[in-house]
Parts: sequence; C-alpha cells; structure tokens
Amino acid sequence: MQSSGNVGGGRKCFWGFRSLIQRKQVDSVHVRSEGHHQLARKLSVTDLIAIGVGATIGAGVYVLVGTVAREHAGPALTISFLIAGIAAALSAFCYAELACRCPSAGSAYHYSYICVGEGVAWLVGWALILEYTIGGAAVARGITPNLALFFGGVDKLPAILGPHTIPVFGIVVDPCAAVLVLIVTFLLCTGIKESSLVQMIVTSVNVSVMLFIIIAGGYLGFKTGWVGYELPSGYFPFGINGMFAGSAVVFFSYIGFDSVTSTVEEVKNPQRDLPLGIGIALFICCILYMFVSFVITGLVPYYALDPDTPISSVFASYGLQWAVYIITTGAITALFASLLGSLLAQPRILMAMARDGLLPSFFSDINKNTQVPVKSTVTTGIFAAVLAFFMDVSQLAGMVSVGTLFAFTTAAVSVLILRYVPPDEVPLSSSLQESIKSASFRFGPNIQESDSKNLQNPSGSSANNSRYLHEIGEASLGYPLIQKSISQENQNEQTRRKISAWTITFLCIGVFIFAFAASAQGLSSILRFTVCGVCGALLLCCLIVLTCTDQDDGRHSFGHTGGFTCPFVPFLPAACILINTYLLIDLGAATWIRISVWFAIGAVVYLFYGRSHSSLFNAVYVPSAYADEMYRSSSDNLS
Repeated sequence: MQSSGNVGGGRKCFWGFRSLIQRKQVDSVHVRSEGHHQLARKLSVTDLIAIGVGATIGAGVYVLVGTVAREHAGPALTISFLIAGIAAALSAFCYAELACRCPSAGSAYHYSYICVGEGVAWLVGWALILEYTIGGAAVARGITPNLALFFGGVDKLPAILGPHTIPVFGIVVDPCAAVLVLIVTFLLCTGIKESSLVQMIVTSVNVSVMLFIIIAGGYLGFKTGWVGYELPSGYFPFGINGMFAGSAVVFFSYIGFDSVTSTVEEVKNPQRDLPLGIGIALFICCILYMFVSFVITGLVPYYALDPDTPISSVFASYGLQWAVYIITTGAITALFASLLGSLLAQPRILMAMARDGLLPSFFSDINKNTQVPVKSTVTTGIFAAVLAFFMDVSQLAGMVSVGTLFAFTTAAVSVLILRYVPPDEVPLSSSLQESIKSASFRFGPNIQESDSKNLQNPSGSSANNSRYLHEIGEASLGYPLIQKSISQENQNEQTRRKISAWTITFLCIGVFIFAFAASAQGLSSILRFTVCGVCGALLLCCLIVLTCTDQDDGRHSFGHTGGFTCPFVPFLPAACILINTYLLIDLGAATWIRISVWFAIGAVVYLFYGRSHSSLFNAVYVPSAYADEMYRSSSDNLS
C-alpha cells in the first residue's frame, strides 16, 4: 500500500480523473434521510407489465415486418424475432439483478454510478436524456399521419392541428404532435397510479389489435394454405446470415423494457415485482412479435409485402379493407403508449442526476400532493413538445438507440463488477467526516496500514485533520476497480480482486476491438480475421480466468439482498456486452458524429457544473464494514 507521502504525490496525477472514477453508495436509509421527498409506492406487477409492454411495442412492428422480411430474413423473420428476443433477455437479466440490489430511480445511470464511476454514469444519463427527448418527439410526430386516416387524410385534419409549412424557413410544424406531448405531460403530473392506469388501457387496446391480427390472419392462412411458405426459395431465402442480419435490425423493437426500472422507487415490492415485470413484459412482446411475423409472412410471399404498410396491405389483398382502421388504431395506441413510456422515464433520470448534484436541484423536487417529479416532468414535456412542433426528428432516430445500447452495455459491466469486485468503500458526506477520525482510532488497523504513526494525528488541528481525511479518501480512489490491500491478512483477497478487475478491463477492451474489427467493412479480410481471432482468444482467456476465479463474498451483502440474481455469470454479461457493443459500433459514422456533438455539450456541462456540484465532491471514503459505525457515532454526537 502507498504511504501517505506517495498518496500526496499521486494526488496531483489523479486530480483530473478523481471525479470520473468516484462511486456513490447504494441508496439506504442514511441517504434517504437527507431531506428528499420520496415517490409514491403504488405500482404492482400488473402496472409494471403494462408500462414495459407499452414502452416496448411501438408502431415500428407495424412497419418493420415488411422491411426486414423483404430485405433480410424472408419467412425466417419469426426466428429473427426469437433470436433478438433472447439477446434482449440477456440485458433484462442484468437489469433485474441490478434493480433488486440498487432499488432507486435512475436506471442504468444509477447502476453505473454505483459500480463503475461518476464519469461513465454521467455519459449514460446524458445519453438517456437525449434518447427519451428525441424518442418522445419522434413518436409524437408519428401519431399525426395515423390519426389523419380517421379524418380522411392529413388535409382533413382541423386547421389548428394539421401540419403547416413556414414559408421563409421551409419548416413543417406539427401542432397535433406538440398537443399530444403536452396532454401526456399533464397526465404524468397527476400521479403515477393515474398514468399507469391509462398506460394499461392503451396497451390493452394495442395488444388486442395484435391478437386480432394473429387470429384473423391465422384463419385466413389456414383457409388459403399459407402461400407465403410455399416458395421455391424455401424458408431461408437469404440464408442463415440474412436471418441473423434481420435479428440485428429487429433487436431495436425490444428497446423500451428498461423504462420499467426507472419506476423502481414507485414499486410496492421492487425485489419481487421488478424481475417479474421485466421478464413477463419482454416475454409478451417476443411472443406477439413472433406470431404477427409468422402470420404476415405466411399470408403473402415475403417479396410482395408493402415496405410501408405491410400488415394493412396484406389484409387489403384478402378483401378486408375495414381491417385497416383496426390496424391503424393499434398503431396509434402503440405510439401513444411508447410516448407515455418515454416521458415517464426521463424525469426520473433527471431527478436521480439532480439528487447526486450533477444537475440543478430544481429537477429533484417531488410534488407533495402527487408525489411525482412535476418540475422534471414539465421541463421534459416542454422540450419534447417544442421538438415535436418544429423539427422532423426522423433523421436523428439513430441517436435514440445509442442511449439504450450504451445503458445495456454498462448494466452488464456493472453486474460483472458487482460479482467480482463490488465496491467495498462508502463515501461519507462532509457533515459526517468528523466521525471518520474517531472510528479510525478505533478501527485504525483495518483502515490503514498497521503502523501507529500513520494512525495518529497529534496536532488535532483542522488543517491536519483535513489533510488526513483526504489522504484516506484519495488512497481509496486511486483506481476504480482495483482496491488497495488493507492488511497482510487480506493479501489473497486483494490479489483476487486485482486479477478480477484487470480481467474485466481486458474483457471490455477485447470486446470493443473485436466488435470494431467485425463491423469495419473498409479493412481487408485478412486483417479483420486476424484482429477478430486475436481478440476472440483474449475474450476466451478472460472468461476462463473469471470462471476459475471465486466471486467476491461481499456480493451477498452488497446493496439490498434477497432479490433476483443474474444466471450464468460471467458468460451471460459478457455476451450482453459483445452484442450491444457491436450494435453500437454498427450504427454508422453519421450517427456517431451527431452523438459526439451531444456528448461534447455534456462534457462542458459536467466540467463547469456537475463536477463541482457533485455530492461526492471532496468526499471521504471509508470501508463499508464500518460505515454504520460512522453513522451511529454521528447520531450519538448529535444527540
């Protein structure tokens, strides 16, 4: 272990990175007692399922089946949805464990702040803000043309709601989309139970429409002989590669179930209900997707599907013109439920970031009457409404996926960290730092090296005490994953933690290089195969090391215990990291150029506000085993 002198010298080296690697404590009764009003715990499993299904099944499925079947999978689209559903389930398993252990609002932002560090958590939260804002605006814009069908066309909409073009700027404004966003915002401000009830009703209508498609389409298929499956090209016209390419495309239709975890503080029994809500919602979505795709690709040849309105055109080809109105109703309700899911999740992300000091405290205020973050909800609604009114955000759709895929990746990394190197130190607020000195004298050999001169602070002055506290804190913050050895007795445990930490680090680096090489079409085939082969061997070695390494005993007591645990660790999280990293890199250069601008803005906000206002700024870290003693000592002193 470094001496205090070495720590003082290292302080200059790591000062610029200190805030990026500091990690917060799992929210507990100590944290909750710091004056925050709490959200209302009113949600049940049924509410979570409705939120998850509604946020996941958007109108994309009403269009996606035609495009993917024609260009990638053919009749094998059903298997593509199954593979994509299994891939999404990997992330769902990770989310379920983290939500049980860390049941506080913030979703992946909250988990990455606890397990990885403040810098990564800020990027995740910043990306999710962009995702929900653009996603909500895009969904609202998609409702208008579908709604216009019931009026006989867009031109027949009431003048106050119909799209208009501003001649000077050539901008098409959409008042209907903005009004819908404001209506949903008002609904969310009334209370979580009220908004979840509306979500349940709207989602039920959407699911009923999909069941109609399955039942009515199945009847037509058995009546006519499933002509779509009697093709000379067979079930795999584009081969196995086409089927997997289709899976990569339809994977994005499963994005949305993570919004369930943003409501964790509003769930009556989160450790039991959250895993059930996430799992059942994802299962329902997968089953519906598979049956709808099976019916549609079986009724007509895949190459005859309309890429814009595949389901409506299929029923119209069988003379069921009236079915178009039912299917359009399903598309509208799907879009409305997706809009509700987006505007429900983002205020809770803002609230969590404001609680941690990374955003102004304005966003963390919770209304005493409705027990929801009204200020964050109104702010989110106004921004989304302005975007929906003025901008055609369809070109920015790729940026929506970055937030979710990035969140999925960090959630999987967080599971590995939690299992092998869970944080074993707790940050204490400045009001409690005086307790550290008294506890250090009592438990000194466990906090520092067993050298008596390092444990004593004879002057007792505030300046020396401050330096002493910072030396303890910064010695703990030297590395985000590698913990310093505390005593000779713990050398083996510290060695295990170091090996595990470096292995997880190399696993993530290997995954990134492997995914980049696999998606880099500009590289020569020999170079791509060489790089992929080397990185594949590195990944295999990392998995073998983690498999042979004992998981940390502290994982059993970390956070809130007794809930769901992710199976097949480290293989399942590693597969999740690989899949999501590949999809992230494969989004294309144009998307990453746009998202880089957003991240650059976020970096400026963090450097000039978030870093200095963080609740962990100048925090002191002590071993979590003695954190309760610190709080008890503080309570005794106050009394």
